[in-house]
Amino acid sequence: VLFRSQAFELLASPKARLACDLKRESSQTRERYGKGQFGQSVLLARRLVEAGTKYVHVNWFRGPNEPPTNPCWDSHADEPNRLKNTLVPPFDQAFSALLEDLEQRGLLDDTLVLAMAEFGRSPKLDAKAGRGHWGYVFSIAAAGAGIRGGTVYGASDKHAAYPKQDRVEPQDITATIFHLLGYPPETMIHDPFGRELP
Repeated sequence: VLFRSQAFELLASPKARLACDLKRESSQTRERYGKGQFGQSVLLARRLVEAGTKYVHVNWFRGPNEPPTNPCWDSHADEPNRLKNTLVPPFDQAFSALLEDLEQRGLLDDTLVLAMAEFGRSPKLDAKAGRGHWGYVFSIAAAGAGIRGGTVYGASDKHAAYPKQDRVEPQDITATIFHLLGYPPETMIHDPFGRELP
């Protein structure tokens, strides 16, 4: 009840309404991010960061034109075509716009920007020119918050199938995020049943 009340107060506040009003942005800025739902969501994320929000999560949406066998980034079929013509262009446009915008506004040094998914894709295309779910190796892009640009950390084997060196695990990424939010990495989280989750 307390969290619900706090969430409602936040959403109803004039500051939040102002931050969520994308019409306050120039048409040039809105175009730079991309006029699709993802680009405008990333622009909204920048506005929320600028308004003082400490954590913003932007999902790629499942639009009405997504193929049922191949929605979003779940590229189980025709992956090369989907990446080249549907997925990468709007992602690249919005992600690069966000980094440039945060830099120009003096916010990038204090903002961690991560582009990631919950798993990678299998190293080889299958018979449908798709890739299956693959949890052994995947990449993330990280910028801001003191991260040195152009750095590659870790490597996979020559097939991009298994870690070869400097393996980073999901809990390491979570610890980094918690650290930047002011929580020590050893912070214990409790689930709704009171169980401890390191």
